[in-house]
Amino acid sequence: MNKADELTDLLEPVRPPVEREPDLLTHREPDELSMYPEEDAYDEEPDSEELSEDELSEDEERRLRKKKIWRRVRRVSYIAAGLMVLAPLVAFAIAYQFVEVPDPAALARDQDKAVTILYSDGSEMAKISPQGSNRELLAVDDPDLTDDVKHAVFAAEDATFETNPGFDFVGIARAAWFQVSGGEGGGSGLTQQYVKKATENEDPTLSRKFTEVVKAYKMSNQKSKGEILAAYLSTIYQGRSAFGIKAAAQMYYGKEVQDLTASEAALIAGMIQNPSRSEEEKYPVARWKFVMGQMLEKKWITQEYYDSQSYPTLKPLAEVQQGAPEGVRAHIQAQVQAEMEGEGINLTEGQALKLGITIHTSIDPRMQTAAEEAVDEVMKGQPEVLRQSLTAIDPGTGAVRAYWAGSNGVGIDYNKGTLQEPGSSFKPFDLVAALKLGQGVGEVYDGSSPRKFPGRESNPVRNAEGVACTIPTHCGVREAMVKSVNTVFYDMAVNKVTTGAVAKAAYEAGIPEEVTVGDEVRKLLKGEDGGDSPDGNIAIGGGQTLVRPFDMTSAYATFAARGTYRAPFFIEKIEGPDGKLLFEHADKSRSAFDANPEKSGQIADNITDVLKDIPKNSENTKCAEGRECAGKTGTHELDGVDNSKAWMVGYTPSLAAGVYMGTEAGNVPLRNADDKQVYGSGLPGQIWKKFMDKALAGTPKETFPKADMIGRAVPPAPSTSETTSATSATSETSVSSETVDSETETTDTTTETSTTTSTAKTPDNPGECLPVLPTCPTTGTTTTTNTNNNGGGGGIIGIGPRNSNDP
Repeated sequence: MNKADELTDLLEPVRPPVEREPDLLTHREPDELSMYPEEDAYDEEPDSEELSEDELSEDEERRLRKKKIWRRVRRVSYIAAGLMVLAPLVAFAIAYQFVEVPDPAALARDQDKAVTILYSDGSEMAKISPQGSNRELLAVDDPDLTDDVKHAVFAAEDATFETNPGFDFVGIARAAWFQVSGGEGGGSGLTQQYVKKATENEDPTLSRKFTEVVKAYKMSNQKSKGEILAAYLSTIYQGRSAFGIKAAAQMYYGKEVQDLTASEAALIAGMIQNPSRSEEEKYPVARWKFVMGQMLEKKWITQEYYDSQSYPTLKPLAEVQQGAPEGVRAHIQAQVQAEMEGEGINLTEGQALKLGITIHTSIDPRMQTAAEEAVDEVMKGQPEVLRQSLTAIDPGTGAVRAYWAGSNGVGIDYNKGTLQEPGSSFKPFDLVAALKLGQGVGEVYDGSSPRKFPGRESNPVRNAEGVACTIPTHCGVREAMVKSVNTVFYDMAVNKVTTGAVAKAAYEAGIPEEVTVGDEVRKLLKGEDGGDSPDGNIAIGGGQTLVRPFDMTSAYATFAARGTYRAPFFIEKIEGPDGKLLFEHADKSRSAFDANPEKSGQIADNITDVLKDIPKNSENTKCAEGRECAGKTGTHELDGVDNSKAWMVGYTPSLAAGVYMGTEAGNVPLRNADDKQVYGSGLPGQIWKKFMDKALAGTPKETFPKADMIGRAVPPAPSTSETTSATSATSETSVSSETVDSETETTDTTTETSTTTSTAKTPDNPGECLPVLPTCPTTGTTTTTNTNNNGGGGGIIGIGPRNSNDP
């Protein structure tokens, strides 16, 4: 042993020596490193010899890997589950320390602002101050809060208020389910509602809801239930510009809150959910019934009391709301409010009052006055059961310039709140569909009556009494439109263009595919079974063809705008109290009938070229001072004898207006003061003319652009047999009656007879003559006797070609 070895032996061994076992065949000398597994764990590459001895099969390795993966997944899941439970609790605890409970006194002070509504010229239409501002807050356990009032509020909004911790777990879960399933319903209790209204944060986000729950819980810990209820009922918005239950009692019933009956309290409490709908016809009734049912279920009222009650009618809004528009203009306020709360602005009535905004509307005060005067003058002395509406729209912008929807501004809105059969005023959409296929106004149809069509063998289509083309079996589209020949347009829709194409043309012009009427969403222009293809009645505006009068005016405005649809609107802009612009209307226009604006304009111009032949042929619809205008009348026939709806819709290049007339009862005969039938060119036509003349007085006389005619502009010459047949039919009638809307009613109490002679000029081109007769003569004289007889359907009987004095 050398010296180095001796020195090494003096050192402490790094590891204790391993005693050698006897050399046996079944034993081997252990590897020293294997005695220290903690060190072996760091060996990244096991000994190759050991691998070969302990090698696993592929299946075993696969199973082993799966076990390891699932073991890791389980561990991660346990950790995640723990965090899901702990994280919200931690967040809740942290948020609880920082959130503040809204002060009801400060909230009440913020509610002391007014909303100003202006006309388009900046003059004031209304200034609405909140009712209940500058008020004394309700005291805790206020004696004015009767059990009936409390129970009504609990039944409407939070049945578990007296026991829950500020929020209702079941209600929140139910609201979450509704959100997923597409149902409707809220999950906020009274305390949460107070917090939400105090902060005016209605964002549909989880973070907002979470903060709301935390504040509600903190308020429940810091305040008694009596204090919370007093704060809530002192500040909650309840419609009719009323903040708080005391103001609501005055605004709804003109009573002190302590004098409310359980039934009246049920209605007021029911309106908390959606206070802006207080003036609707059906919604308040539905909410009253719901709350009364809840009160009965909770045994807060007896069955006997429940059975004895009827809906407690509200006081008219004009009697109780300070500064609100009066009379017919109350409907304007309702439409402004609906637009403000709708998509695009999204500002509630309560928020508007708190902000103190100024709303600039599109209503022209001069035109609004013209609308009111026109209705009043024409309807003076007429039966009170008659109901009418009038809408005027600027085709160039979509701005609603005048709106008349009911005689006193309360109750049914006959412009946007009802669906009606448009009758022959719908026929222009048949022609739009034909023009899109290249079929012009000179196409010829069989206009004889009656005519059988597939599916209508036992119920043939008929023209209105006295309506016939000059040659019934050879009827050009222009003549058919002017005279309103039903069989021609039914044939066109069913056999040439399809009823679906007619519906599509109406949608393109501005008729919505669906609308909300009351609480019901209605799909328009569909089949009886809800299918996409309507039946043939759409051709003549009958059957399941239902539209709102407002939308018919909007659709005709698209014709006036030369094929450009502009969405109608009431609000031009909204400003804050400091004059800051909060909202401004943006143009929402589109090419209506074709993606190419020029093609869409050509189609609209062709429609106008036909429709401008209609108003000028009756004194009831002719625009004053030779002003050029276009339009179409219509009626809905009730029983083959009477009409139940009557229309006149028309336009100039700068203004479209539509007048509808019916009754509140629906399908009942329309009769005027002389007990005669009402037709489109009768009372509706007179209202339309008076309005247009007044509204356009002093404005430049505009003319429609010359139309670039599509397809055949003039009908081909009839055959000899057709001409002979027409001559025979004419010889049987000594005098032809000129009518608009094919109406047989005499509109005046006395019949005036006049004879008009006109000479037709030789046209420079076939399209310029624009004849109603099947051929355009080079020269000729027509004599027409006008007895002012009016008929149903939409046209003029017995008129000749355009004379030399026509514009």
